[in-house]
Amino acid sequence: MIVLYTDFGHDDPYVGQMKAALLRHGRRDLPIVDLLHRVPNFDPQAGAHLLAALTRSFDAGTVFLAVVDPGVGGDRPAVVLEADDKCYVGPDNGLLSVVAARAQTRRVWRIIWRPDGLSASFHGRDLFAPVAARIAAGDWPTAALEECDGLQHVLPADDLAQVLYIDHYGNAMTGLRAADLPRNTTLTAGGAHIAPARVFADVPPGLPFWYANSVGLAEIAVNRGSAASVLALAVGSPVALRASDA
Repeated sequence: MIVLYTDFGHDDPYVGQMKAALLRHGRRDLPIVDLLHRVPNFDPQAGAHLLAALTRSFDAGTVFLAVVDPGVGGDRPAVVLEADDKCYVGPDNGLLSVVAARAQTRRVWRIIWRPDGLSASFHGRDLFAPVAARIAAGDWPTAALEECDGLQHVLPADDLAQVLYIDHYGNAMTGLRAADLPRNTTLTAGGAHIAPARVFADVPPGLPFWYANSVGLAEIAVNRGSAASVLALAVGSPVALRASDA
């Protein structure tokens, strides 16, 4: 399958154009999954940490077409990353670097092929999609790729102590892996000290708490409310840790 991960949004034509390119260059029966099209705009760092968390549960052989590319048309390389038997196609601007750093095995190829009529501003459709489609179809594009030593743009792969993403409920997903936090850790965000809970039903309505979400990240929430509104959180808001006295 091909899994799409972008900051394109759902209201514009870009996702549809990219899907059309995938079907044109690959197999018509290949499943295409929309993982997320609301990655924070122009933010490869937040996108890199979200990508590493969201893609862990996918099967080996999955091809991820990942495009958060504020430098499109510039000098950033276009790459294919193979990490732990999954493939990632996208810009070498840090977006793929957390996945690469946390993988047990990795190989990187630069995409040296350029199609006729390449748009300077839409490499997702014209460059990345054709390569991803061929890989997903089992047609490894040898002539289009040149293996290299690694990614050129590498971001720190340690946990990111900030808000990465806010969903439509107002829950704030952080870049902290919950399993690495001491059991009684209190998070500080938006000027509030936020205690842990197992799940929403364990706290009274209106109370902020944090919990280990379904992809393993610490997420700040309010039972039956919006943490983003209650705590004035936004993407990039800092999150601090302090040990609980309990």
